[in-house]
Amino acid sequence: MQSIVTPHPGARVAEPSTRPIRVVSVPAAHPYVRRISASTEIEVLSDPPVAGAPAGVWWPPVALDPAWIRAHAAEADLLHIHFGTESFPPGYVTACLVAAHEVGWPVVYTVHDLEHPQLEEQAAYDDQLDELVRGADALVTLTQGAADGIRERWGRDATVIRHPSLLSDEVRVPAVLASAEIRVGVHLKDLRPNVDAVGTVTTLLEAVGRLRARGTAVVAEVRLHHSVRDPDARDAVRRLVGASDADLLIEHERLDDDGLAIALSWLDVCVLPYRHGTHSGWLELCWDLAVPVAVPDGVGEYAEQHADDTVVAYRPGDAASLERAFDDLVQVEGTTRPGSPDRLTAVAERRSRRATTDADGVAAHVAVYRRVLAEQAS
Repeated sequence: MQSIVTPHPGARVAEPSTRPIRVVSVPAAHPYVRRISASTEIEVLSDPPVAGAPAGVWWPPVALDPAWIRAHAAEADLLHIHFGTESFPPGYVTACLVAAHEVGWPVVYTVHDLEHPQLEEQAAYDDQLDELVRGADALVTLTQGAADGIRERWGRDATVIRHPSLLSDEVRVPAVLASAEIRVGVHLKDLRPNVDAVGTVTTLLEAVGRLRARGTAVVAEVRLHHSVRDPDARDAVRRLVGASDADLLIEHERLDDDGLAIALSWLDVCVLPYRHGTHSGWLELCWDLAVPVAVPDGVGEYAEQHADDTVVAYRPGDAASLERAFDDLVQVEGTTRPGSPDRLTAVAERRSRRATTDADGVAAHVAVYRRVLAEQAS
């Protein structure tokens, strides 16, 4: 851990007992951050504007800069890093941590990704994780499995705070039309590096073929964006879908919150197509919408995010395994069909449960902040 040196002349002594804890969050304008900071005890500073970028764009994070930290020392009490560090060169985040400590800010780092979903090669990110995990004053992560990995690799303890809801309070859950066919879907989005598009679609089609051979009325839905990072993979997916009579390919622009809720609400089961990664916000949104999820076995900590019968693991590349996952997810008690009154009831019940668990998560963050500030003051 970085040693705390004499505070920068512009820094203020934190007074967490008499006013909100002022947090520079990297980023601030993200649904996750808004959920975990929804407290009168926390005040999150807005993301500084990015030169040349449209309003609302936070990346690359301007606040993660030694000069910016020193210039704004008096405006905050601590720094909390979440996302957006992967493009910085070796040593850069260490310089930011040093600057934060110079001005009297403790640093909290939430380890969302032990493997970065936006990167193919992980070596540089692994080095950056070393900087962040070793240099932060406190660590947070989302599952016990990730905390165990952190302890094994770095010998440090991370506070486990479960992922909050990602279903916006402003989104009205759609009452989609019911269908006689079971619809299982995968959303490949823009084919980022951790998406195994060809492998997942191949396995999905084979699993659906097996179900149809048994007489099950089922259709597979494959979605991806018009603009993708891997045109070759997109073309291969198009060929796979074109050769199947049990598959539907939908290509579209990035969906807004309402459009995404509608698209997911059509599904009986959503398949996660990831070849590497650690945690999934997509899975959390599906859970909010009462959509069961098939997750790749042995990849990340997805299966631990919701350890209930609505999240089931399948072996990547194994159609029989995915077929069994579909059977389990469609038939298990507590799952609901799209368009049914039971689905809407389940969503309402989950919103209510999230109100409690999200409040617990906010309180846990407040406790972490107060602890690091007290340790700094002692």
